[in-house]
Order: sequence, then structure tokens, then C-alpha cells
Amino acid sequence: MEIYLPQTRIATSRGLWLDRLPVDDLDQAIQNGAEMTAFVGWNSAQRREIRLSYAELGQRVDQIALGLLDCGVGKGDVVAFQLPNWWEFTALFYACCRIGAVANPLMPIFRQRELRFMLGFAEAKVAVVPALWRGFDHVAMLREIRSDLPHLKHVFAVGGRDGQSFEQALLDRPAISHAERETLAKLRPGPNEVVELIYTSGTSGEPKAVMHTANTVLAPARCFIDDIGLTGRDIVFMGSPYAHQTGFLYGMLMPIMLGTTTVALDAWSAADAVPLIEREGATFSMGSTPFLSDVVNLPDAVRTRVSRTLRTWVCAGAPIPRMLVQRAKAEMNLDVLSCWGMTENAGLTITRKRDPQVKAFETDGRALPGNEVRVVDDQRRPVPPEAVGHLQARGITHFVGYLKKPQLNAIDADGWFDTGDLARMDADGYIRIVGRTKDVIIRGGENIPVAEVENLIYRHPAVAECAVVAMPDDRLSERACVFVRPKADARLDLGELTRFLAAQGMAKPYWPERLELLTEMPRTPSGKIQKFKLREIAAKFTA
Repeated sequence: MEIYLPQTRIATSRGLWLDRLPVDDLDQAIQNGAEMTAFVGWNSAQRREIRLSYAELGQRVDQIALGLLDCGVGKGDVVAFQLPNWWEFTALFYACCRIGAVANPLMPIFRQRELRFMLGFAEAKVAVVPALWRGFDHVAMLREIRSDLPHLKHVFAVGGRDGQSFEQALLDRPAISHAERETLAKLRPGPNEVVELIYTSGTSGEPKAVMHTANTVLAPARCFIDDIGLTGRDIVFMGSPYAHQTGFLYGMLMPIMLGTTTVALDAWSAADAVPLIEREGATFSMGSTPFLSDVVNLPDAVRTRVSRTLRTWVCAGAPIPRMLVQRAKAEMNLDVLSCWGMTENAGLTITRKRDPQVKAFETDGRALPGNEVRVVDDQRRPVPPEAVGHLQARGITHFVGYLKKPQLNAIDADGWFDTGDLARMDADGYIRIVGRTKDVIIRGGENIPVAEVENLIYRHPAVAECAVVAMPDDRLSERACVFVRPKADARLDLGELTRFLAAQGMAKPYWPERLELLTEMPRTPSGKIQKFKLREIAAKFTA
């Protein structure tokens, strides 16, 4: 894999990167406490709970590593796995790391169209799927598209049968011998080799395959540990998918770096999360705003059970409503931290517990140590505080390029990466994402702050979801069109919406001038709204 990692970046990262492998953390955790619980999770397909000690997890990692070697997997080969938050996901990643293979996590909701592209583009040699997950036959799906994937040599299913059984192919072997351990040691990759290949969510078109090395996946986890003050006494609960960077880095990899327990839920449900959090004493979690809202809105008695141990919740992906932050602290003594990041650079900015609470709902934080962000104009010159511009970032968490598409890397000679986000930065260095570059609507020469308009529309009691995009206009060039999915049984028209925006004090030029009601928003497989599809629809409209 051709990566973008100039010597200047290696030099500037010296002393900040850990220059080790994720599997080194696993080995260290086994050495420090082999019998300590590494993983607690619920497999809803098999209707059973799984608990593994570090010794048990390590043994399975080695068995899987040897099994992959028997399948012909070599250094740099891609092993794809489309699994929920199961221990098999964790073990596959560390097994790949053990032999220098590249792990390619894929969301369980992907279907034929996405997998045909992703497995083919990455030239995956092995794919691992659930035999059955939430009523869907993944084995049959892979069988259907297998002829389109000439590089795919093996397909295994967790809970599968016969020759496609993950358990039989990769686990049914004796404990690792001394000679086999020496074989694995010789295959050890370097810290600047690719260990993870993960696709962007494709909100603006075809997803890109993001490459991360051992150094760039360990760096964001270490940043969180140091900045938030996490220790081996913390217990990490994760309900976000491991196949997203949130779950991958902070739910799977970070607990092993800490040498502590990860508590995993394979399908999000606040009601299912509560007994796990309570029983295992989880202290930290990270998830999107809707997850936090579900927890805060639990019945009082149930919420009290969670608040006995849960102390920190990091939110990323969308602004956090003021009331949610305030209720979490007042009713649960839960610190909510606002975070911003991308698949390309993980969590890059975050608020701090010592910050005034307003920072959590009015900003997306400031850069973590070893990273920088700046806001620039169209000529790439820094803009004054509070001015909106293009957000750029650089630092130790950044990826090392897009697979087979180096022309899209968007990294300049000084290492600044164009995030594609529009943002403003306050005098304290805290940023607020206000939209995507492609979200810009220029109405009669004036920029409409799309994200701010959307955030205000979300406050309307009839709105479940919304997205604002440009539509053409002969006189003003562009006007704003809003697509809304109303709440059940709610009614909304453009007049009512504009009256609401007027009452909220929003300037009239920012108001949408057309309203389209949808029963469902177009989405990526990971659930994000595909604005490019809405733009295609709006291109045919007039105000």
C-alpha cells in the first residue's frame, strides 16, 4: 500500500508517537494481569453473554493469527470483517496486527452494493461475517457477490457451518507452540505500516478507503487517556459500532491500552445498556448525541442506577443541545464532553471537564495535544476569531492517505489537511463546525450558515430530522431548500417554519424558501444523511 508519510512528519512526531503496535498493549496487559477481564459482551445472535480474560483473548488472537497464515494471508494483505461489537472483531484486529496484515472493519448494515465495492476496491483476501445477524443471512449475501470478487479467497462466518465456520477454520487448533510464536515474531510489522483500512461514510458520494498506521491509531487513544485522565481503574462501555472509528479506537483499542475491561453492546438500546453499565461499573462511554439523549431520558429510577458509576460521556458527530448537557450534569452527575473528528483523524478536538459548561454545547472543543486546527479563508490565510472559514488540521492522529487515490489526500506541503468543514474559532481556540464546504449556500452574495439554520430548525417540535441544501435561482444564484422528516402525526408547512425562525431571531435571508417533507432521508449505510442526493433533487426546484 502506497502511503503518504513524509520524513518531515515522522520527524515532527518523534516523541509524540508511541512507535509500538496495538498488539504490544495486549501483550503488556496479559503480562500485568492475565486473569483480569478483558471483554464483556452480549451476542444477541447467539443470545448469550461472553466474558474473556486477557489470557483467553490473547490465546484466541494467536490462534486466529496462525489460522490466517494457513489461509495464505501475508504482510499487507487485507482481512475484512463485517461484525458487530463481538470479541471476534477485537481478536481479528489484533491477529492481523500480529502478522502484518491490514484489518478492514466493515459496518454490519452494509449490503451487496457496498460490499461489492469495498471488498473489491481493497482486494480483500479474507472476509469474516456473522452467519446470521438481526435476521439477515450474511453468508448468502457473500455467496451472491463472490463471483465479482476475484481477490477474495476465503469467507468465514461466526457461528457458521462446515467449511465456512470461523470457529473451525481459525480457532480449532491447539495452543500456540514455541516455534509458532517465533514465526509470528518474525512477521511483526513496523509502527509506520498500515494496520487499519476503514471507509469514510460516503455522505458526498463514493466512500474513500482511509489508511492508518499503528502510530496513527494509537495516538488518538493515548490523547484521550492523557487529556481526560483515564486510568486502568476506568471501565469502558461502548454501544457505538466497533466498525466506526469511535467504537474502534475508544471502545476496542483504548481499553486494551489501559489494560482494563471493555463492556460491549452489539446493538444499541439504552434499556439493554443499563444493566451492563451498572453491573460492570462502567465509568466512561462515547457515542452520538441520540445515544446520550436516550440515557438521560430513562426513567428516574433506571437513570439513578447508571449514575452510580458512569462519570464521563464524550459526544461527537452533532451539536449537543444545551438542556441535554445541563440535565446530564444536574440529574446524573455526568460530565458531557463535546468532540469533533473524522475517519481521517479520529477525535481531534474536545472540551475539557474544567471548562465552563457552555463550551460543551456551544463549541466542538479545542485541539488535543500533538494536534492543531486553524480556520482559513479561500486563500488559505488564517481568519480572525469568530470569522467563518475553512477548517484545516494536522497532527499525530492523521491518516497516511487514501488507498489508490493519493490525488484526494488534500494535505499541503506544511502538513495541513483540508477537512472539508466550515468552522469558526473563538479567542480561546475552541472551534464550532458550522457546515461542510459543499454545504455553502451563497444567496445574493451572502453565505448562509447551513449548520446554524439546521440546528435552529431541529428545535421546532414538529421536526424529527432536517437538511438544508441549495437550489438554483436566476436572480440570487442560490436559495435555501429544507428537507424535513416530521415527527409522527406532526404537521408543518413553510409558513409555520418561517414564523418559528422569525420568533427565534434568525435573520430573514437565512430562512429556507422551500420546504420538502420526506418520510425517510437518503442515508449512507452508517446512517448519515446523504446531502448530495438531496442536492440532486433540489437542483430541479425553484423557490
